[in-house]
Amino acid sequence: MPNRLLHSQSPYLLQHAHNPVDWYPWGPEALKKAEVENKPILVSIGYSACHWCHVMERESFEDQITADLMNEHFVCIKIDREERPDLDNIYMDAVQAMGLQGGWPLNVFLMPNQKPFYGGTYFPNIKWKQLLANIADAFAKHADQLAESAENFGKSLNRKETEKYGIQAEIGDLDPDELSEIAAKLSAQFDPEWGGMNRIPKFPMPVIWQFVLDYALLSKNEELKEKVFFTLKKIGMGGIYDQLRGGFARYSVDGEWFAPHFEKMLYDNGQLLQLFAKAYQVSQDPFFLEKVHETVAWLKAEMLQEDGGFHAAQDADSEEEEGKFYTWTYAELQELVAEELPWLSKLYNLKPVGNWENGVNILFQTQPYSEIASSFHLDLGDFQAKLKAVKSTLLARRNQRIFPGKDDKVLSGWNAWISTGLIQAFQATGDRGMLKLALNNLNFIQEKMILDGILYRSYKNGKAYTPAFLEDYAALIQAEIQAFEATGNSAFLQKAQELTDFCIQQFYDESDGFFFFNNPKAEKLIANKKELFDNVIPASNSVMARNLHRLSLLSYQEKYADIARKMLGGMQDLISRDPGFLCNWANLYLEMLVPTAEIAIVGKGAEALALEFQKAYLPNIVLAWSESPTESAPILQAKTPDSTGNALIYVCFDRACRRPVSTFTEAISQIPYLA
Repeated sequence: MPNRLLHSQSPYLLQHAHNPVDWYPWGPEALKKAEVENKPILVSIGYSACHWCHVMERESFEDQITADLMNEHFVCIKIDREERPDLDNIYMDAVQAMGLQGGWPLNVFLMPNQKPFYGGTYFPNIKWKQLLANIADAFAKHADQLAESAENFGKSLNRKETEKYGIQAEIGDLDPDELSEIAAKLSAQFDPEWGGMNRIPKFPMPVIWQFVLDYALLSKNEELKEKVFFTLKKIGMGGIYDQLRGGFARYSVDGEWFAPHFEKMLYDNGQLLQLFAKAYQVSQDPFFLEKVHETVAWLKAEMLQEDGGFHAAQDADSEEEEGKFYTWTYAELQELVAEELPWLSKLYNLKPVGNWENGVNILFQTQPYSEIASSFHLDLGDFQAKLKAVKSTLLARRNQRIFPGKDDKVLSGWNAWISTGLIQAFQATGDRGMLKLALNNLNFIQEKMILDGILYRSYKNGKAYTPAFLEDYAALIQAEIQAFEATGNSAFLQKAQELTDFCIQQFYDESDGFFFFNNPKAEKLIANKKELFDNVIPASNSVMARNLHRLSLLSYQEKYADIARKMLGGMQDLISRDPGFLCNWANLYLEMLVPTAEIAIVGKGAEALALEFQKAYLPNIVLAWSESPTESAPILQAKTPDSTGNALIYVCFDRACRRPVSTFTEAISQIPYLA
């Protein structure tokens, strides 16, 4: 018999709809049941692409004996962390406050009032059954002790992040030496052999490399710039990158980018698409361009849904085996591309016995194309043509396999990251198809996921559901600003302002100057959290602060700048002490210190000039353009073309404009750099 999850939209919850566990979705029905029956609540949180979530489901949640234990003693609630990151944040914090390791699946035990008293991640079935029995016994015999423990954890959860870290939003003094020290601290943590940060497992952490690239360009530090390119090449050559189809897996379990957990998440790919596009803009290295084209091709072929949205994730597993879809036996390769195997084996480190577990090979590149071509006496162009043909052959065969599971819900914030990446890719390549994909996506969000002025987090089967979180608003505002800069259409700027004003009204906490992750006015939870630290997705507060900074320059709304300056001032000491998880904040520090150049282009030929700026990738600018004088955006007001109607470029910063010029070269000579 199916359980109550059968009526969910979430693919993750639907995966559990036929478990013998009497699962409830999070909501009033389950919470009321726990109160009325005085039962502890078991909250189990995961996501559809999570390998160990699948393992625990097979071992425990599909097992009747285990399910009977769960059903008898607990009210069991399943949560998709991608639909409800607010709840995931609360209960992840609780588990870590207990001194336990966080991760997914996340299993947390709550008192009937939702306050947690114990938790953990994956448990093998025997240990899980023992834990269930022990907790049921403890609740029956010592509920008062558990309640006291839960009360203490509840107090900990309700403590403000700003209080916990001693943060007070205020305007601070910005110092180039301090920023230099931040960059040096980060650089000391780089892996000189394999790129990335010097730790295992290895996550790409795009936000770190976005900051380091911008800092290197603005400080004209060639050595630091090359370290960014080195890391991106190692990632793009690694098994973490899908060498046949494009797209990046979430992380590698080793320190060499070799063996990934094979799930592909939309948020990673949006950020990495943006980063590789920037790397190509700066370096003109065709390797980066290849990764941009291949990743966009993957998005179009495997992630795009019919209305213009993008699906959330692809699973690591197919046929209940991790990575089966992506790996190759040597015998398969001999059957398909026998003549090319000598050079292909060297290119991708292929071995007859396999280069990974169970005798299979991960495609893992450790030498550049030029070296492989040279060692086989091939012209580089001929080699790349051969490689393209081989990839096509292998991809055609791979597409006949059983595909990994797909999480086909659409998440507004993650889609916004993809739109930002696609716009950057358009600026890098000039391919208007990429821009069209991005604008169609933003139009989809506008039409399907914003209802009566409220943005929604999730969309599936023609229905938007769950009001959005700050993460979604911040990412969408960022994408709308970038769409305005790319198209000159002021409707995107207007939408960015509308969304920002809504966030200030609904999410902003005037008592400490930061934004809540959840909207406290939308649903009462046991805690209202603020996300301050940048991780695989930059902190929603740091994205919001950078949006406010950029919007203040485009809209001339000083209120936005005031909030952003105070937010940065509050975080400044933390950034200086430990920048590894504060790099988006560090980027805001860079933008406010330098300062950001406001570039307005008005007159005939404005679009072509704007494209010159965008093609080059200049960090720390905001850009607006119009082919004729306009009042459509404050930054463009009172800006005029030359006497013949041709475009003039106005470069302004620190509340003053330089002499208007007519060429890109003249304009960039007026842009400030880090002294």
